[in-house]
Amino acid sequence: MERRIDRSDPVVARPKFAPRIMLILLLVSLPLVNPWVRGDGVGYYAFARALLIQHNLDFGPDYQHANQGFREARLDAAGEPKQEFRTATGHLDNHFTVGPAILWAPFLVCAHLGVLLARALGAHVPRDGFSLPYLLAMAFGTLLYGFLALVLSYRVATRFVAERWALFAALAIWWASSLPVYMYFNPSWSHAHSAFAVALFFWYWLRTRERRSGGQWFVLALLAGLMLNVYYPNAIVLVLLIPEAVAEYRRARKRPSEDSWSVGRLVGWHVLFCATLFLSLLPTFLTRYAVYGGFFRSGYVPVTEWAWGSPSFVALLFSSNHGLFSWTPLLLLATAGIFIFWRRFPAIGLSVICVLLAFYYFMASYPDWPGISSYGNRFFVSLTVFFVLGLATALDWASSYIRSPRVASVWLASALGVFAIWNLGLIFQWGAHLIPARGAVSWREVVHNQFHAVPREIASQLQSYLFRRKEALHQIEQRDIEQLDHAAHP
Repeated sequence: MERRIDRSDPVVARPKFAPRIMLILLLVSLPLVNPWVRGDGVGYYAFARALLIQHNLDFGPDYQHANQGFREARLDAAGEPKQEFRTATGHLDNHFTVGPAILWAPFLVCAHLGVLLARALGAHVPRDGFSLPYLLAMAFGTLLYGFLALVLSYRVATRFVAERWALFAALAIWWASSLPVYMYFNPSWSHAHSAFAVALFFWYWLRTRERRSGGQWFVLALLAGLMLNVYYPNAIVLVLLIPEAVAEYRRARKRPSEDSWSVGRLVGWHVLFCATLFLSLLPTFLTRYAVYGGFFRSGYVPVTEWAWGSPSFVALLFSSNHGLFSWTPLLLLATAGIFIFWRRFPAIGLSVICVLLAFYYFMASYPDWPGISSYGNRFFVSLTVFFVLGLATALDWASSYIRSPRVASVWLASALGVFAIWNLGLIFQWGAHLIPARGAVSWREVVHNQFHAVPREIASQLQSYLFRRKEALHQIEQRDIEQLDHAAHP
């Protein structure tokens, strides 16, 4: 029998103060937002900028305005894109997804209108998509989507545990996982958007799972399409629907009643879902066709060449080369909490476990599972909602062994604070290139830096980041290039 929380418990029933705390923290953290297009973000942002400014898919200006490391690899001596980066259709290679551009669109359109108005009033602001108003709009949009992912995750967790544990879990994942890197430092990448899209899909799936109408199936399919347009591996999240569908068909065949749909009706809803999902993926299909000449050509390594028979199960979790648990150890507790959740709520937990294991196998089979210059294993940022739910469940379970709720809150909050401090220190090391951004790191060096280099340098580096941003980012880029050169010519 599934365990439900007691809504008469004063800890659960008190006024919802948590969203206010999260909003205050968001506002306080606004100065950390980094209006920067770099690395993979060049490709994601190019879709939005080229369509908005040029009304085409010419990514040449995006290559030329990219960060130095990106330009050096893709431009010739004359500053023109190298021919080897041209596809069969004559476009420049851009295998990144169009979904982030869709989500940025409202922010960038507002920025563009503001720039046009400013220019009409005599201001000299470039309307090329690269000037500060556009980059600020992009970065703020990313931050907002990351924040909404956390709020939705918190709302999901409050369905199953007390508000305090849901809040603690959301705040801990906010600052003790890879998410803040892609909310603040690298906002042009897709991971914060992906966390939002998955959280929104899961929240709506959970909200409608008891008895989903045709209209709700239609909306669920649109949300699924958004997930996949933003990040292709999010297709794994659709595994949620399999245990649900099996249970529904079994119930419809064995015990037809007013509380269950008929088999025919279920088939109709699922056909509607698939058709709507296919249509919602038109932005992806059309951009793939334009860039690569085929609706189903992604530009990535073909899945037939993945290591399906020899996945990197252990390395993905524990390697010093961006292992999920070795870099972000709090996620180990969150994952353990997902299994506790499965025991408490078997029907929902089974679907979540299936997604988690399928995603794990999928990413362990990917040839580039470390993510090159990833912070931690960035691919799992998509599963933020599940990690918040799992961590909240783990906190609720741990608190049951402590008699006083107040003592439990103090001890557990302190433990989460340690994880957050460690993670922020490691983010600083990674961002400032005190450790290699690519490849394996020395944990001995990491620990030494945490207690020596980080306390010594973080204040001055943070001051530079806040007040001399351009200079600070230039230094970071130069260190990155030096490390690349050293790796190429040791």
